[in-house]
Amino acid sequence: MTKLNFPKGFLWGTATASYQIEGAATEDGRGPSIWDTFSDTPGKTWRGQSGRVACDHYHRVDEDIALMKSMGVDTYRFSIAWPRIQPDGSGPANPAGLDFYDRLIDKLTAAGIKPMPTLYHWDLPQTLENLGGWPERETAERFGEYADIVGTRLADRVETWWTLNEPWCSAFLGYGNGHHAPGLTDPVASLKAAHHLLLGHGLAAQALRAAGAEQVSIVLNPTQLRGDEAAVRKGDAVANRIFFEPLFKGVYPADLLENTAHHTDWSFVQNGDLEQINQPLDLLGVNYYNPTWVRDAPGAPEDPLAPGSADVETWTPEGLEFTDMDWPIDATGLTDLLVRIHKDYGVPVMITENGAAYPTGPNAEGEVVDTERVDYLRSHIAAVHEAIEAGVDVRGYTAWSLMDNFEWAFGYDKRFGLVYVDYATQERIPKASAKFYADVIAANAVERPGN
Repeated sequence: MTKLNFPKGFLWGTATASYQIEGAATEDGRGPSIWDTFSDTPGKTWRGQSGRVACDHYHRVDEDIALMKSMGVDTYRFSIAWPRIQPDGSGPANPAGLDFYDRLIDKLTAAGIKPMPTLYHWDLPQTLENLGGWPERETAERFGEYADIVGTRLADRVETWWTLNEPWCSAFLGYGNGHHAPGLTDPVASLKAAHHLLLGHGLAAQALRAAGAEQVSIVLNPTQLRGDEAAVRKGDAVANRIFFEPLFKGVYPADLLENTAHHTDWSFVQNGDLEQINQPLDLLGVNYYNPTWVRDAPGAPEDPLAPGSADVETWTPEGLEFTDMDWPIDATGLTDLLVRIHKDYGVPVMITENGAAYPTGPNAEGEVVDTERVDYLRSHIAAVHEAIEAGVDVRGYTAWSLMDNFEWAFGYDKRFGLVYVDYATQERIPKASAKFYADVIAANAVERPGN
């Protein structure tokens, strides 16, 4: 049996997001978010479900930290709910909201688990959306103020901070095709949102550093594109380089501006914005689930997720297996993506999300034997090791997710967790994948797939 050993000091963790697990949506001064509003809108989520209760993590923090400690994780990536800190997205902090995360960080530290907070995982205060949301510059400015409040209170006990989670999803799923909150379908708004999310990141990064943060970064969900060269280049502009280039080079790609010129002249980018966005980053968070295949398709309509993407279509080759999300499984895409980021931008990376949804529940003995998830994790952890061998500076791996949770528009229909959650009783049952992951962490190594 061949073991693939990871470098000393490599961090192993799990990840969650506030709206997906916390519940307590109206407790202790928390204001409404765009996901509360979206979930309460008929037809937007599976069976009209919401994160109002979710996994009740807000009241079960001790139990959930104990689960992580039993797996031996080094670090926990969670998100802070902006509406808990500033119920309307501006003004003074809500003390009860800050206190909750203050206690969480202290409890994690006491358990020997490094806290890694994400400032924004999609739950924008509804009041800010009423004022125009991320397509408006004011939201970026308010985000910088929020970062200052949180950093001032918590940065003394947190080494690594993430500003945004997957701004691509916030911009293009939220404002482009309407599949996510706030549910708009406006290509111009989606491009404005992408820019102001990046500007918000830059302002937040400055605020966090001023508060004493040691490491500041952002979490992206770059796509490993495969297929025709021209189609890959066109897709890469709006899937990847729309974020990579401003963050690491201080410019927007010329082909992105050209391909989207029929939508906007990009006049919302003001003098000094790109300098604000181009803040030094200590590492890059990478979320990966699957690659995407694209090809030239003359006459194909523009994809609302990719303004300027006419004449390109996505497709999936035969012979692949799929998760319960209907996402194709191909771990080599993760290696290729990490190598590309290393080659093009030279930044250290951490895998901040990677995992798979499968419906496996308890058997007659009350055990959850999720063999498919174990296989998925094994192959993708091995793919990270291959990237390290290729020279990529990978600092850690954070599995998505600690537990089954509210999966956005899919409600509670999709289960990504290492821990099974019975939503009726809130019972937690570690799955076989949790045991597998605990063994990987203990050994700081994974079996080579196929052994």
